[in-house]
Amino acid sequence: MLQNKVRIDKKSPIPIYYQLKNFIKKQIENGIWKPGELIPSERELSEELEISRMTVRQALIELVNEGLLFRKRGMGTFVAKPKLDQNLTKLTNFTSDMLSRGMKPGAKVLVVNTIQATKKLAEKLNLLEGDNVVELFRLRLADEEPMALERSFLPYAKAFPILEEELENRSLYELLRSKCNLNLVRAKQTIEISYCDPRNAALLEVTADTPLLLIERVTFTEDGEPVEYVRSYYRGDRYKFSIELSV
Repeated sequence: MLQNKVRIDKKSPIPIYYQLKNFIKKQIENGIWKPGELIPSERELSEELEISRMTVRQALIELVNEGLLFRKRGMGTFVAKPKLDQNLTKLTNFTSDMLSRGMKPGAKVLVVNTIQATKKLAEKLNLLEGDNVVELFRLRLADEEPMALERSFLPYAKAFPILEEELENRSLYELLRSKCNLNLVRAKQTIEISYCDPRNAALLEVTADTPLLLIERVTFTEDGEPVEYVRSYYRGDRYKFSIELSV
C-alpha cells in the first residue's frame, strides 16, 4: 500500500505516466521512500492506481535512467542513493574528495606492474616507445562501496619509489608528492559514456548494462611534465560531474 495516495487525474492533459513519475519523485525528495528501500512493484502500482503496467513501467524506466531508482534482477526496484557531485573546475584526488564529503575512502589494488610503453602511452607521458611504465589498477571505494575503477600509468623513472610502498588504501597523489617529490598541479581530462564488461561489472557490483562515466586524464607537474595517464570508470548511477560556466 502507498503511504500517500497518488492523485492520478485521468482527464488531465498531463500524461498519466508523468503524474506517477512526479509522485515518486516527491516520495523520494520528502524522505518517505529512502535510499536503498524497495518501492512497490509494477503490479502493485498498476492495481492500486488502476492504470496499465505499461504506463507504470514507462515512469519507472525514466526514473531509473535519471538515476533516482535502480533495479536488481529478481528483486525489484529500489530508491538510489544520491549521486556524488564532483566539481570539474579543480584538480582533486579521490581520497581527498571522499574525505571532504565525510566518507571513508578506500583503494583495493588489483594490479601493480612494470610494463613497456606502447605508442599511445609514450605519447601521453612524453616517453619513448618501450620505456618502462608503472601500471596501477585499483578499485576505488567510498564507505566500502565500489565507486570506480582506475588504471594509472606513470613513468617508471619518476614514479618507481611507489613500488616499495603499501598501495592499499593510500592516496596515489600523496605518495607521488611525498616519495617521488612530484607535485601534481593541473590536468587535461575528457569524459564520455561507456558500459561495463562482465568483469568490471562484477568488480563494481553493478549489472552489465549500467552506464559508466569513462574519464581519461593526463596530469602534469609544476614544470609541465606529464606524470600520470589514467583511465577511470565511474559508476553512472553514483556519480555526476558539474562545472560552473560564465557568459
